Amino acid sequence: MTGMKPAYLKLLTGQGTRQGLWSLPLLIALAIALGLSLTAQQFTSADNLFNLITQAMPLIITAIGQMFVIVIGGLDLSVGSVISFTTAILALDGPAYLLIPAVFLLAAAIGAINGIVITRLNVHPIIATLSMQYVVLGITRILRPVSGGTVPDVVIASVSGSLLGIPLPVFWGIAVLLVAWKVLHGSRFGLHLFAIGGGIAAGMEKVPHNFGVAERRNILLAYVTCSCFAALAGIFLAGRIVSGDPNVGLLFELDAITAVAIGGTQLSGGVGALHGTVIGALVMALLANGMNLTNVSPFIQTTIKGLILLLVVGLQSRKRMGL
Repeated sequence: MTGMKPAYLKLLTGQGTRQGLWSLPLLIALAIALGLSLTAQQFTSADNLFNLITQAMPLIITAIGQMFVIVIGGLDLSVGSVISFTTAILALDGPAYLLIPAVFLLAAAIGAINGIVITRLNVHPIIATLSMQYVVLGITRILRPVSGGTVPDVVIASVSGSLLGIPLPVFWGIAVLLVAWKVLHGSRFGLHLFAIGGGIAAGMEKVPHNFGVAERRNILLAYVTCSCFAALAGIFLAGRIVSGDPNVGLLFELDAITAVAIGGTQLSGGVGALHGTVIGALVMALLANGMNLTNVSPFIQTTIKGLILLLVVGLQSRKRMGL
């Protein structure tokens, strides 16, 4: 029994592991769901639950991508613009077999530029990705100044309806989780990301390099991965809105960072778990769904999200000023 108590405490607190504190957000998500089921009759309806899953999926995908760079102590503020850019590209007059690969190639190029600027020019990730946010947003508004156009039918079909009675977004979630879990927790690449982030968080940035970890290459690949996940979220959103929209990705980067932080990932790097990020995204989706059902003003919703981000980041332990 004495051996079980420390393990139980580690599970609840996240101490002594690199998975972070994810059990508390899980309890919060369950409490929110229970509260909404008791106070809002529409919450448990089949239509609302389907909408909840559909609304949560782009954030889950984007947050998972954001986690790849947060684990190494970075941030990517360009993901919202990449999402909007993706919808604009898909709304161009062209076949799906060209537009979809083009979206991922362009997203990978955006991520690669972010990674090069950060690793080669030593620009802080916030400045580098914020600059890229403006660049991509400008290009997006040149391509699609206002919402319009039509995305390929295959994109629309991939997010609409159900298969064997299960909504298609569920299959999106399963596929994304399996791929991300394998890359982040089941590959040498993922292990190296945690090593790089752990070294940065501990103030020993050169330690991973001394053990043969190619820091610059892995950091660059982390930003490429993050941008590609943002493009995938953009494809999902394009299928939902059936058009291109230069504003559809607005503030997605902050929602994704908040979801990752709620899920227990340390913004200083080195600590986090994929399931924690998914739980954090579900907490955000449940809050948004509940506020919509109770007719909370969108402006108040934005204020609440900002306060949540400040709270969860402020509660994270850090040795010095910063993330």
